[in-house]
Amino acid sequence: MTQRQLFLKHVAQTSPAPLGLEIVKAEGSFMWDRSGKKYIDMIGGISVCNTGHRHPKVVQAIKDQADQYLHIMVYGELVESPQVEYATCLVGQLPSTLNSVYFTSSGSEATEGAMKLAKSFTGRTGILAFKDSYHGSTQGALSVMGDEYWRNAFRPLLPGVDHEEYGSFQALDRITAHTAMVIAETVQAEKGVNKPSLAWMQALRKKCADMGALLVLDEIQTGFGRTGTLWGFEQYGIIPDILLLGKALGGGMPLGAFVASNEMMARLMQDPVLGHITTFGGHPVCCAAGLASMRILTEGDVIRKVEEKSALITRRLKHERIREVRSAGLLMSVVFSSFEENKMIIDRCVEKGVFTDWFLFAPHCMRIAPSLLIPDEILHDACDMILECCNR
Repeated sequence: MTQRQLFLKHVAQTSPAPLGLEIVKAEGSFMWDRSGKKYIDMIGGISVCNTGHRHPKVVQAIKDQADQYLHIMVYGELVESPQVEYATCLVGQLPSTLNSVYFTSSGSEATEGAMKLAKSFTGRTGILAFKDSYHGSTQGALSVMGDEYWRNAFRPLLPGVDHEEYGSFQALDRITAHTAMVIAETVQAEKGVNKPSLAWMQALRKKCADMGALLVLDEIQTGFGRTGTLWGFEQYGIIPDILLLGKALGGGMPLGAFVASNEMMARLMQDPVLGHITTFGGHPVCCAAGLASMRILTEGDVIRKVEEKSALITRRLKHERIREVRSAGLLMSVVFSSFEENKMIIDRCVEKGVFTDWFLFAPHCMRIAPSLLIPDEILHDACDMILECCNR
C-alpha cells in the first residue's frame, strides 16, 4: 500500500477530504512533497513556525538537549534547566505581574489550566466568552469556543458559560460579581482576523478589574511577534491577569503555557494539592527549541519588519475578486465573496505551489500567516501566484 493509502487507513481522519500532501522536507519558508514539488508555505503550521521550518539555531538546540536528556519526570517535581531558562526568558519579556509560567502540552491544555486557576482563585464559577472565538477543542476549551456548530454534538458541556458578541460594549454588562473570568482573543483569528477597537479592549480590562473578574487573553495565535509586537495586548495598553500561549511558543515543537502572577499560581498548590498536573507539559526538548526560537525573534529586527511585510502583501493583493485584505501584522485574511470561490482559488494555489487554507469561522477568507522571517522576494512570488489563480 502507498503512504497515502496507509495514511487514510490507519491515521484517524477528521475530514472526509483531507488534502493529503505527502511532505518529505521543509526548510525556511518552503516545503517539498514526495515528487519533489516545492511549495511556499504561507500558513506556517497555523502560526506555529514564526521562525520558519527547521531554523538552524532551533535544530541545534534540539540536538543539544537530546544529548542531555529527554523526558525524566512528571512536570514540576525536578528542576529541568530548559524549563527554568525558558520561563525566565518569557517573564523577562512580560509585564511584572505575569511572572509565573505553567507549561502545558498544547494551547488547548493552557485554556483548561487557566479556567481551573480562575475558578480556584476567585471562588466563582461564571465564565464570559465571545462568539466566533476559538480556544481549543478539548471539553473545557470547547465550552468557551464561540460557535455552536462545533459545540452542539458534544453537549452537555460546562455550565455557567455565557457567549456574547465580541467587541460589543453592551456585552460587558454581563460581567458581574459571579464572573470568575472573561476569556478573549486579542485578535479573533478564526473569524478571519477580526480586530477589536482600542476603546473596547480598554473597557473590557476596566470592567473585569471593577468586578473582580480575571481577564484571560488568548495569544495562542497572536503571540511571538505575529501581530507586529511581541505580544498583541501591547497594542492596546492593557495587561491580562492570565495569558494563554501556544503554537509558536515551541519553535515548531508541541508546547503551550498559561502565565499569571506567583500569587495566583500558588492556588494550584492547595485545595487541592496538584491543582493542575501534566506529564509532558514543558518537555525539555520543546522548551529548548522554544527558547532558541524566542531568542531569534527578540535579538534581531524580525518583529520590527513584520508590518513592512504585511504592507507588502496588502499592496500586492489587488484584484477584482478580492473584496478586502485584513491584517494584524502577518496574521492576514484575504476576503472573497464565498467559500466556494475561496476554496477554488486555494486549490489552484496549492496546484501552483502556494500552500494556504481558510478560517474556521470565516470560510470565505484565505489565511495568510507565513514565517516572520520570509524574504520579501518570496512574498512577491507568492502574491504573483495568488493573483494568477484569481485570474484563472
